Amino acid sequence: MSMPRLSLPLTLTATALATSLALGSAAALAADGPLRGNIRVVIGSSSTGGDTYQNSAIVVDQLSEALDLNMKVDAVGVSAAYRALDRDPRGNTLMIFHDQAYLGNQYGVEGYKDPFENYIIGPTIAINPGNAYLVPKDSPYQTLDDIIEAVGSGETVRVAIQPGGVSEIGYTALKNAIRIEHPGMEDNLVAVNTGSQADKNQLLFDDQADLINGSVQANEQYTRLPEDDQKAMRFVWLTARHDTLQQANEEGLGQTDRETLLQFVEPNVEVTMGEGENFAFDKEFFFLYNKDMNPEIVEQIDATLEEIYAEGEIQEAQKTSFFIPDFMPSEEAQAHLREKADRYADIIDSIK
Repeated sequence: MSMPRLSLPLTLTATALATSLALGSAAALAADGPLRGNIRVVIGSSSTGGDTYQNSAIVVDQLSEALDLNMKVDAVGVSAAYRALDRDPRGNTLMIFHDQAYLGNQYGVEGYKDPFENYIIGPTIAINPGNAYLVPKDSPYQTLDDIIEAVGSGETVRVAIQPGGVSEIGYTALKNAIRIEHPGMEDNLVAVNTGSQADKNQLLFDDQADLINGSVQANEQYTRLPEDDQKAMRFVWLTARHDTLQQANEEGLGQTDRETLLQFVEPNVEVTMGEGENFAFDKEFFFLYNKDMNPEIVEQIDATLEEIYAEGEIQEAQKTSFFIPDFMPSEEAQAHLREKADRYADIIDSIK
């Protein structure tokens, strides 16, 4: 009597086979690689509700699974994150932050060392295209051009920012544009330095600021409120490049679709840098490592992330949360971010 034939699973598709091989390769990296034990990933934010934590968690969860290691995100804030990273050259403490890592140093904020000299810059992982500036919904300023013209004609406009980083770079660029278009009037644009997004929002609610830095993720909900609501606000500017925001999902975020958000980026909103160039800024997230960490760990994380991004699942998770996938391996990321830092240093220097 012949044996019954076993029922075989459906033939693997090319994509499934590639994914299977990639997972096997990542598992091999975990087994043979230098990264060992529990891995703490500190971030330059103390909030578990902000974009730094959300973005880091997406990436770290995927890395943890691919490497079969216990990796956890720890929202400790900038100073504590750098201290933790400084103490651990073994690779059991890694860090994820964004452009504020170098902007803080360029602005001279205490506690910010030059990251290119004092740390290893690791791979980039994502862009948040939602860095934004908002006014009260009943503001007389309908556009950013209105604000530039008002300041240029002598009006004082107060801008709530968190000093020394991504929150301030847009303010700096706006002040520089006023300096170029209305020389001598730029001091009418006044920074109101504060801390968290909640603090910036409250200044707008209390009529202590005319314009605030915010984000699509944090502030879109307030743009849906009726004009007579004290908390109602509207976007006038997103600093992201047009081509970056164009990569977001069509539905955008909340009740604001991508086409609506594209109205607030260049070329629809122009902030001149002079010589025919306009300012735009993509908020990028990336790894930082202890300067003395084993370079083989750098290679291991690069190789694993390259496989993860090749699979494609992480991109969907990022775009659902309004992040733009942005993987660059460490060497490429170092060159890119250093060039970016140098480019924006010129704007910072122009208004000192």
